[in-house]
Amino acid sequence: MRHGEFRHPRLVPVYDAECPWSRDDEWFLAVVSETPGVRVLDLGCGTGRLALALADAGHTVTGVDPAHASLDAARAKPGAERVTWIEGTSAVLADGSFDVAVLTSHVAQFLVADDEWARTLADLARALVPGGRLVFDSRDPEDRRWERWNPVDSRRRITLPDGGVVQAWTRVHAVAGGRVDFTHHYLFGDGEELLSSATLRFRTEKELRGSLRSAGFAVERVLGGWGGEPVGRGDGEFLVLARRE
Repeated sequence: MRHGEFRHPRLVPVYDAECPWSRDDEWFLAVVSETPGVRVLDLGCGTGRLALALADAGHTVTGVDPAHASLDAARAKPGAERVTWIEGTSAVLADGSFDVAVLTSHVAQFLVADDEWARTLADLARALVPGGRLVFDSRDPEDRRWERWNPVDSRRRITLPDGGVVQAWTRVHAVAGGRVDFTHHYLFGDGEELLSSATLRFRTEKELRGSLRSAGFAVERVLGGWGGEPVGRGDGEFLVLARRE
């Protein structure tokens, strides 16, 4: 299944167990909270980990995601009533309705085609107020993260809340033109194996800056790590902070 960890009812809890609150969430929360009580869009909110924390911090939060199963999981979590959950893409966003928009967990890389990325940025510019902030992460292709996505280096054990254990590993199939095709394998204790395939786009810093400029954003800064390191000296990330002009 394409994007199975977000869409398959049995894999969504696995994703939640594998991706708990971490330093990237702390970074996004801190950046948004530089201004108290803002209207925040979490585009590609998934199961709501960050959206719920933003609401708990006093922000007015809307979580948008195309994956029904992920939103079901988000709506079932404590405090979910404080977030507005919308199933869809950036196309559903109302004009001028947000002060800040975030795309976390490398959601930007799932927008593979250049026209899809451009449409999304245009929608975000439309949905943000003038001067509104856009904050997102994308992996630096110079870090070549996909080279660690192999059945040996990527093998892991994921413990579920009920005590069950899932064996997981990743296999890359193709790398070309900034696109990486791969499949996550999940083997459950009862012997069922589920697959989740995807393609990610690894854009260069120059490509990201150019696409943002074309969409009407001014880039404030690009960091390379969750501790504020410069590009090339952090965690192999592009942490992008921009404003709608």
